[in-house]
Amino acid sequence: MKKILLSSAALSAFAGAAMAACPAVTVSDPMGIAAGAFPQQYELTEFQGLADCSMDMSENPDIGAMNARIRGNPEMPALAMRLPSEPLVVAPYDTIGSYGGMFNALSNATEAGTSDFMSVRHVNLVRFSDDLTTIVPHVAKSWAWNDDYTQLTFVLREGHKWSDGQPFTAEDVAFWYENLNMDTNVIEVPKAWLLAGGEKMTVDVVDPLTVRFNMPAPKLGFLAHFANHYGQGFQPKHFLGQFHPDINADADSLAQSFGFENGYDAIKAYYGSSDWMDTPTPMLAHPDKVANLPLDAAPTLESHIVIGETTEGRQFVANPYFFQVDTAGNQLPYINEMDEIFVGESEVRLLKLVNGEVDYKAQALQTDYVPLLMESQEKGGFVVDLKPDITMPTFAFNVTSEDPEKRKVFGDLKFRQAMSVAMNRDEINEVAMFGLGTPQQYVGFSPSPDFITAEWTEYFTQYDPAMAKTLLDEIGVVDTDGDGMRELPNGDALTLNLQVATQGMSIKIVELVGQSWREVGINNTVKEVTTDEYRSAQSSNQLDVTMWEKSVPLTTVLGNPEIFIPPFDNYFNMRTAMLWGEWVESDGTAGVEPPAYVLTMMEDINAFQAAAVGSPESDALGLKLVENMTGNLLFIGTVKEQKPIYRAAALKNVPPFKTASYAYYRTYPYRPSQWFLDE
Repeated sequence: MKKILLSSAALSAFAGAAMAACPAVTVSDPMGIAAGAFPQQYELTEFQGLADCSMDMSENPDIGAMNARIRGNPEMPALAMRLPSEPLVVAPYDTIGSYGGMFNALSNATEAGTSDFMSVRHVNLVRFSDDLTTIVPHVAKSWAWNDDYTQLTFVLREGHKWSDGQPFTAEDVAFWYENLNMDTNVIEVPKAWLLAGGEKMTVDVVDPLTVRFNMPAPKLGFLAHFANHYGQGFQPKHFLGQFHPDINADADSLAQSFGFENGYDAIKAYYGSSDWMDTPTPMLAHPDKVANLPLDAAPTLESHIVIGETTEGRQFVANPYFFQVDTAGNQLPYINEMDEIFVGESEVRLLKLVNGEVDYKAQALQTDYVPLLMESQEKGGFVVDLKPDITMPTFAFNVTSEDPEKRKVFGDLKFRQAMSVAMNRDEINEVAMFGLGTPQQYVGFSPSPDFITAEWTEYFTQYDPAMAKTLLDEIGVVDTDGDGMRELPNGDALTLNLQVATQGMSIKIVELVGQSWREVGINNTVKEVTTDEYRSAQSSNQLDVTMWEKSVPLTTVLGNPEIFIPPFDNYFNMRTAMLWGEWVESDGTAGVEPPAYVLTMMEDINAFQAAAVGSPESDALGLKLVENMTGNLLFIGTVKEQKPIYRAAALKNVPPFKTASYAYYRTYPYRPSQWFLDE
């Protein structure tokens, strides 16, 4: 490693510290050094004080070559000029890592099955520690609430820079909120998690390092949402702002000089039209323009930046300005490069995993893959660990189906009750989950808070085909032609089209459910489709049944109300009742008005987010949300399962995960910047 001493100006900030070298503290060996204010990490002055040392900083010997591969980046200055004056000091889990290597990632397509890999390089203002309960500083150095939780103030790190070397400041946070997420020319409808009480916030830039969110109603979960969500609370104003007409009067003409229609068109080319972070870069979306554009991709604060993208995959190199160091003073990340390939076919993805061609994977690994993966570990050079998934495979009938006769039937609670008790959850558990799961009804929250009783986790989960048949008879869904399959009340054929994306759930589970439904007379067909096909059909209201893994922790619900507001989630997850959602988004000018219990949920979720967590008011509101959501079986749960987590044996400093869930943003709590390849 090449040693680079901090400048004398930087060292003056640490006056009084002893000149001894800092100990290489790890989580497994703290070397007698006390823990800091937050687990497994320190602020630099905090660490130097606890260890009575002065830290010398070191850089990756290949970082200059990687910087040269980032088109548009300037010549790289010395490390002392690239790090914040107080970088985040990360204690590796097991050992100080070594630089180098290529991290091989596997996704489904450009915007499908990528969140697993996104989380490996992800950063946000804060994050959850690996105990999944403690929120710790990350990009932000600190935060503070006011007394009534209507103001949240973040303090950033002095000297923190974007991947192109430009300063990262509070202006970048305000720009992200006001000029991107609240500008309907960029994002047509503001995300629910960015509102409080259904209303917009305001953002104050107090000074270059201090930014304050002002909320029209208390929202305690707003902080937690930054800790477990892919949407980063900042964007590079210095770059994207030049294309925004509210910031640059010449934005449109500048964008037109690069071949875009206007400034907003240029912003969308780099940022997209949502808060999803894996939208195609100009390298893929505008290959005819990219050579004339100033950058291939917008600057980032992540551990790695994309330098190449095609329909086959993406390539990344380490960010030369990344803000973290280990306890020995080595700038993170350890891993030099990342190569992400896109494979749409589940069988091909599984084969690549079995052959050991991937360094880490958890997303879209279904439980029925476990036997083959387990028996292939030694030969393939990888390790598989089974962990509980706090979400579960869930089904929802399209209560706003374009077919009016289906809409009547799907909208009848008795039909949904029949379909729930027709499911043989014990069979699903034994056949598809090897007996490792727990049958349960969908209740919105997972793990279940104390206010949710067994009445709701077990609601209509009993296997009772006779009850299902009786309920179907009562609503007129009967077999009129004697072929054993039931028709709609008007006599039309009823065949459910069960389209499944294996990213969403195991096709084996869908086949088992389909067979159980046929046994009570509901005909259906099961077809595997790509994730893009599934999402397109779901969004255009073309599916009879939506199916995906669903349920989120209390901390997420406190920050994001969308699972209780039609269509009950976002584009990338499971939704239903799309026409109810259209009515909500259009303020009643389009779509179909939801029933009264749904309108009540929309009121209650805002009140729930404003109430003190754990108070009688909060618990009563939470239970009311469950009573309306679960009592009406808008979503039908199956079995909470154990999921495989796959990693190459050569990938080090990877701790045991507590859950295989997306809900805490996959790898984010486990600090992938300190992972390294020991090959």
